[in-house]
Amino acid sequence: MEIGQGWELWGLWGLFLSSFVAATLLPFSSEALLGVMLLQGWPELPLLGVATAGNTLGGLVNYGIGRWVPDGKLARWIGMDPEKAERWRMLAHRHGAWAALGCWLPVIGDPIALALGIFRTPLLSTAVLMAVGKAVRYAVVIGALGGTFT
Repeated sequence: MEIGQGWELWGLWGLFLSSFVAATLLPFSSEALLGVMLLQGWPELPLLGVATAGNTLGGLVNYGIGRWVPDGKLARWIGMDPEKAERWRMLAHRHGAWAALGCWLPVIGDPIALALGIFRTPLLSTAVLMAVGKAVRYAVVIGALGGTFT
């Protein structure tokens, strides 16, 4: 299977970039490129690490955009009661970082990352859990395509 003319020049950097873009609000899929590279004989662990790193950093861009929204501004924009917004923010701060495990999900993963930023969940736990969820997703893709991680 051929990726495209000149692809060898991009290699893992291309996978990183595609994984990064796929995790932003832009519609893009990195799994196809990961699969093609795996089928071309690229080793599994570097593919897993690079795709996970790129996708996690892209997800953290969404998180950062959410953090950029001034505190409480979104609640006012959508007409939410300030008390209710504060309860949601405290709940997200206490338990919300666990939702980062779902940032790999198609369609809703990017808004989850954005919401975690809006509700200002702790960055470190959000980033770690986001990376875990994304790594598991890529490991499943690699395994489904015959990767053995040996």
